[in-house]
Formats: sequence, structure tokens, C-alpha cells
Amino acid sequence: MNLAELNQEYTAKDPQAIITHALALPGKAVVTTHFGPLEAVILHMASQIRPDVQVIWVDSGYNTKATYRCAEKIMQQLKLDVDVFTPKISAARQEAALGGIPLYTEPTHAEFTEHFKLEPFRRAMAAHTPTIWLTALRKEQTEFRQSLDIFTKDSKGVLKVAPLFHWTEEQLREYLAAHDLPNEDSYYDPTKALENRECGLHTSP
Repeated sequence: MNLAELNQEYTAKDPQAIITHALALPGKAVVTTHFGPLEAVILHMASQIRPDVQVIWVDSGYNTKATYRCAEKIMQQLKLDVDVFTPKISAARQEAALGGIPLYTEPTHAEFTEHFKLEPFRRAMAAHTPTIWLTALRKEQTEFRQSLDIFTKDSKGVLKVAPLFHWTEEQLREYLAAHDLPNEDSYYDPTKALENRECGLHTSP
């Protein structure tokens, strides 16, 4: 598979065409989500093309009540097959006995991110062993993501597909409205601290 040629071929195509191509490839496909803002777009697109597509949700336990309510609405409306993976340390235990969320600048924040995001994600991928990973990452989100593309491979050789890579937030919100999809902007990721920071999911081996 020539990723450069694949990215050139699909750079101007719509996300549905990209998802259709990805889901037609041999092997198992999964789509990951955090059920944050605008996430219903990729979940709707993928489930319209393959209703039984496997969805993986790494739930840190720190989501807002509004996010949890919105997640339930999306799951019910789209009839998603969601497998939820949670940290081995609960948010309640972290807050009560382990010092809460460390400052982003502290060395301990990397350990916190490992416990609450990276380890559950690796466990999810090991459990499902996908060869194709659909993700909602977009070019405009962070400086680091501008160096990525629609089709990339992670360190394990999994084909990572970002169908919405070239879409803007405006396009996503128009899609949500056109398809009457639930959305909630009240979202909190304790591993990122700021919106334009990476949590490590797309930068770690």
C-alpha cells in the first residue's frame, strides 16, 4: 500500500468515500471516539456505511455530565456497537487519594496520561486487534496534526484513517444540523489541559 498515492487520490474526496474505501479493505476496522464535540459526525458516517462497525470509547471517567448524556443519545440514535474501556484507576480514587489531576507542566502529568488515556487505549486495541483505525482527527486542530494526513500508519502497522482530516469545524456543524445529530460542547479532557495540546494518543508508540 502506497500511502503517498492513497493520500493524493483521496485528498479531494468526501469523507464518506474515504470511509467506504477504508471499510472495504481486508481486516478488522474500528472507529474510536471520546464522544466530545462534533464526534457524532464520524460515528454517523461510519455507521451509515457499516451499521455494525465496532466503536471503541476510552472513557477517562472525567467527562462532564453533559458529555455522558450526549453519548447515550448518540449511541441510541445510531444504534452503535460500543466497547467501553476505562482506566484501571478510577477518577474518584485519583481525586480522593492520589492527588487529583497534576499540572500539565509537572512530570507526573505524563504518568497520569498513561493511566487515564494511553493504557486503556492500548488495551482496547489489543483486545480488538484492528488493521484499520478510523479517527476523527483533523488538520486544523493542532500544529502537530498538520504534519499528518488522511492515511497514515501507526507504530504497530495499523492503518490510521482520518476521513475528516481536511474538514473545518463549520463543515462539521453543518453536517450535524443537516442530520439532526446530538452534540455537546461541554467537554473536558484532563490529559490535554488545553484544546490545542496533544493527549498522546496520536503521538505515542
